Amino acid sequence: MDHVAIMKKSWDLIPKILSGEKTIESRWYQTRRAPWNKIKTGDTVFFKNSGEPVTAKVKVTRVWQFEIKNVSDAKDVVKKYGRQICLINPDPAKWPKLSRYCILIGLKNPQTVKPFYINKKGFGIGAAWLVVDNINKIKK
Repeated sequence: MDHVAIMKKSWDLIPKILSGEKTIESRWYQTRRAPWNKIKTGDTVFFKNSGEPVTAKVKVTRVWQFEIKNVSDAKDVVKKYGRQICLINPDPAKWPKLSRYCILIGLKNPQTVKPFYINKKGFGIGAAWLVVDNINKIKK
């Protein structure tokens, strides 16, 4: 299975993935949405900044899924994995809204790829994570 993770450019996380500083991708959500229960070890994740082409890919080493019931739960995840996630704001008590679900994805073998654009049609305009059988199906 292939995935596309769409990143916030101002956070500058793709270079951290490629350098090996960021070894865990995290997604914090209010609802169980992709990639919840849709990603597994061995899958490939392609990364792109919003509005830009895909520029990197990694292999998935492990997936963790957490239900966040309170700030303490979020702090536990951040304490254990925050450094590898490279969180921009590592204090859940200061987040605008506490997420109810957290998905952590272990990353290995980061590589740059020849930049390419994708067609997000059918995924929803605000989708920040796409799940596809094969990346070639959405390559432009």
